[in-house]
Amino acid sequence: MTSRTGTAQPGQSAPAPTVYQGLSEFEAQLGRHLGYSDWHRVTQEQIDLFAEATGDRQWIHVDAEKAATGPYGKTIAHGYLTLSLVPLLIKQIYRVEGLSMQVNYGVDKLRFPAPVPVDSRIRAGAELVGVERSGNGARATVRVTVEVDGGDRPACVVDTIALMVP
Repeated sequence: MTSRTGTAQPGQSAPAPTVYQGLSEFEAQLGRHLGYSDWHRVTQEQIDLFAEATGDRQWIHVDAEKAATGPYGKTIAHGYLTLSLVPLLIKQIYRVEGLSMQVNYGVDKLRFPAPVPVDSRIRAGAELVGVERSGNGARATVRVTVEVDGGDRPACVVDTIALMVP
């Protein structure tokens, strides 16, 4: 295993993710926290592009003027936009080498406890909570918690499931 050290400061490049040499080495992390991603700023442009791609143009996401008088005081990211950023954030935390294939199998226990206001910074923390061996590979469950810089509740908590084949 190659370790990741620290979190990048503003203006620095991101530290490398922890690299696990094969499924067995990754599985040995069961029950452990795997680390944190770097901070990622969620912009109005990202929100608008997501709204366009999904057809979800609700005013709390795309109408800054109306959102300024709404419950959050500004536009907020779609919950599913926050979820869709998980792969970007996770690849900054860890990588498993020696696999012929790794694909998204699904998610469990998806929740959005708090909003992500426009121009907020988010990061993900990851914990390996399950590994189910099956045939030649395994389904690995990683609990991802997305937090907002300065927030008191997570923006997204989800158990992601990946099918990993050596």
